[in-house]
Amino acid sequence: MAFREMHIAPLAEGDIAALIELAGLIWRRHYPGIISRQQIDYMLAQRYTPELIRAQMQSDKAWWDQARVEGSMIGYAQYELHGRSMKLDKLYVHPDFQRRGYGARMLAHIEDQARRRGASAVRLNVNKHNLKAIAAYRKSAYAVVETVVADIGGGFVMDDFVMEKQL
Repeated sequence: MAFREMHIAPLAEGDIAALIELAGLIWRRHYPGIISRQQIDYMLAQRYTPELIRAQMQSDKAWWDQARVEGSMIGYAQYELHGRSMKLDKLYVHPDFQRRGYGARMLAHIEDQARRRGASAVRLNVNKHNLKAIAAYRKSAYAVVETVVADIGGGFVMDDFVMEKQL
């Protein structure tokens, strides 16, 4: 598949349902083998509700962006300002569009947004077994700065690397 022009824009209220559907598709294809199907379902239900997304969209310290190719949403990102750092909480690209530079372009967009908002670094958590994502972040000059294991309820934990890039 050839590279096609991608447009990044803030998520609109009318796009929330499409984002939730895309998240389910991406997570159910990407995460088996990294986390259990039960944890995938739990985390999707916990993190992708219309109410939560709307509340974050209305915040002045959290943003949702969507990536579109030929009018279709192919990816999304959510990030929040935490002091002098931008916390990248979500960055996902549809599996059919991965390994074509779209994720790197979204990441560069988030770094630009962080600079505009006065952040000096971008930080993110990534599952220690998510080797493709870790490699992609390393390629964009992110480095592991710590490890964390966080109880997220439901009998599940997130076993992550914290990665950071100074801006």
